[in-house]
Amino acid sequence: MTDPFFQPVSAMELARFAGVPTFMRLPGMTLDHARIAEVDIGLVGIPWDGGTTNRPGARHGPRQLRDYSTMIRAMNPVTGVAPFAMMNCADLGDVAPNPVDIEDTLNRVTSFYADLTSRGITPLTAGGDHLTTLPVLRALAKSGPLGLIQFDSHTDLFDSYFGGHKFTHGTPFRRAVEEGLVDPKRFVQVGIRGTAYNTEDIEWGEAQGIRIIRIEELFDRGIDAVMAEVRSIVGDAPTYCTYDIDFVDPTFAPGTGTPEIGGPNSFQAQQVIRQMAGVNLVGADLVEVSPPFDASGGTAWLGISLMFELLCVLAQAVEARR
Repeated sequence: MTDPFFQPVSAMELARFAGVPTFMRLPGMTLDHARIAEVDIGLVGIPWDGGTTNRPGARHGPRQLRDYSTMIRAMNPVTGVAPFAMMNCADLGDVAPNPVDIEDTLNRVTSFYADLTSRGITPLTAGGDHLTTLPVLRALAKSGPLGLIQFDSHTDLFDSYFGGHKFTHGTPFRRAVEEGLVDPKRFVQVGIRGTAYNTEDIEWGEAQGIRIIRIEELFDRGIDAVMAEVRSIVGDAPTYCTYDIDFVDPTFAPGTGTPEIGGPNSFQAQQVIRQMAGVNLVGADLVEVSPPFDASGGTAWLGISLMFELLCVLAQAVEARR
């Protein structure tokens, strides 16, 4: 029997446009809630874009994603996964950022997620710019380096910006490898494309053993073949998935900080997630939705739909570990 407390509010009981929005109409809970110990998967917002180097706005992503998530229903019709029936899921609110201090914000995020992991809660995160993934990994990798699946148009493997500054949304995964949070031999990037300053990020990543799959290879080989390789790279050990909305072509997702043409369509964006079924996922995020650059809200609708797909494979992974 599923617990009614952890079920989304039904649109048959409260119209989708009514009520205070939470992620997917789930119960909103703080970490001191009386039933927090019963939560299996926690949906969290990190409303912060202090690592952005050009077009800001991703700090507003979690709020719009929550609003649009009222359209999400209970079951994935393709995979048959019904995550809310499988797991107790809840909206655990936002990490409170410091909008004027990068490193303080990073520490706040790590502290919040360390609390989640100590309670056995698997996180699904809405960013925020891509630097927000780094402090999450710092909390989740306390027991050892994780595998990492990254859907993105950029590697985010640069060393520094503007004369040595190490923390931007273009550097998080270089820091993650350097800090021992991610095993580079179990790290795969899918969808890389766009014009470049140089090849330093690619060369550094490949020298560490990171598998970098450019968009041309994804389209030439096909999603089935590429995702089979992705699953073989990360294997059975604990793995995190980070999904930058700019992985998707800007025709479908214009509301992001650094769009790159020539990407997957929205259906292909779903397919790659569904093919992570069976991966030992310990967390996931969807980042870089920037509402100011998409007045229609279509990017947020795509983003929350992809978060539902991530929730489905996360629920399967949590169930498999039991």
